Amino acid sequence: MDQAAIAGGTPVRKEKLYYGHQYIDDKDIQAVVEVLKSDYLTCGPKISALEEKLCEITGAKYAVVVSNGTAALHIACQAAGVSMGDEVITTPITFAASANCALYCGARPVFADINEKTYNISPDSVEEHITERTKAVVAVDFTGQAVELNRLTKICQDNKLVLIEDGAHSIGTKYQGKGIGSIADMTTFSFHPVKTITGGEGGAVLTNNEAYYKKLLLYRAHGITRDASLLEHESHGGWYYEQIDLGMNYRMTDIQAALILSQLDKLEAFRKRRKEIVNRYNEAFEKFPELTVQEEIAESDTTRHLYILRIKPELLNCDRKQFYDAMAAENVCCNVHYIPVYYHPFYEKQGYQRGLCPKAEKLYEEMMSLPLYYAMSDQDVEDVISAVGKIVSYYRKSL
Repeated sequence: MDQAAIAGGTPVRKEKLYYGHQYIDDKDIQAVVEVLKSDYLTCGPKISALEEKLCEITGAKYAVVVSNGTAALHIACQAAGVSMGDEVITTPITFAASANCALYCGARPVFADINEKTYNISPDSVEEHITERTKAVVAVDFTGQAVELNRLTKICQDNKLVLIEDGAHSIGTKYQGKGIGSIADMTTFSFHPVKTITGGEGGAVLTNNEAYYKKLLLYRAHGITRDASLLEHESHGGWYYEQIDLGMNYRMTDIQAALILSQLDKLEAFRKRRKEIVNRYNEAFEKFPELTVQEEIAESDTTRHLYILRIKPELLNCDRKQFYDAMAAENVCCNVHYIPVYYHPFYEKQGYQRGLCPKAEKLYEEMMSLPLYYAMSDQDVEDVISAVGKIVSYYRKSL
């Protein structure tokens, strides 16, 4: 049966609704224009201003902003000392960068399974995968919900591992009242357009560890320093600098920084609206036995980046693809986050095989991401709920 028939002939809405969209207002535009008219487009005062703002918001002692979230993960692994022959444990339900960062350093990603209720990495599975080669854990705050930081911190401390929290989804989230960014050894953020806060692109690493901080500063800028305390030779003059390590060019522009600074002024409004939408979705979907709502741990006061709808195929005459296509026919465009990392051909060629993380693989077959962003109207939200209800009713199995 084709999509039009599945959708009942008339979609629930005329205009397409996408799963994510940035919100840019006049203040954001003015902030960027001011930088464009200034003396500094990069390496200027907006960089330090943004780093100070991130520390203020999260409670972290240090912040280093970079060109994107992948760059943040890379230099965090470098600062952690990840190198050839090491292993880094992470989750398969994430964007590939959470594992690629280990490969960039010559290490091997090791995939731990998830908690089947929260969809975050399982601390029990992390423990099971620790070997004498394990150097770090990259724990992803999937959808914005904090990982089990207390347990993961203890596991890492007991095994002398570095805990890197991939907070690409979780800016604004708090764990036991503390801002994400102030708890793990290092925490990375992303400012991609579909995230809660955007700079077009951009990323950051936050830490309370001064030694990591100094390394992060080097690694984002070619390994070059002007810091007199780090120079290995006598200065030639005011222009002098030295490359003392091998870093990358991961610098953020002042243009990006200005936009992110302006966006951060709206973080509380963004948090509030996202929570409202999540609560409305939960209220609606918990009434359907054919659907599963993601559970949240009590410790996490979550600013949700993604809303995951999980279907129960055993109660429906359809699979996830059919449900996904039917939603598109209703002009509600969903997405899927994520294809398990080791399903990708590159990882298959490295010897990874399916079956490594059964809970994660089952989740992948049953989930999709619904629209969730600040500018959604109440009617948009109700349209999503109506589309889901319509499709569940159509495909519901007779009992």
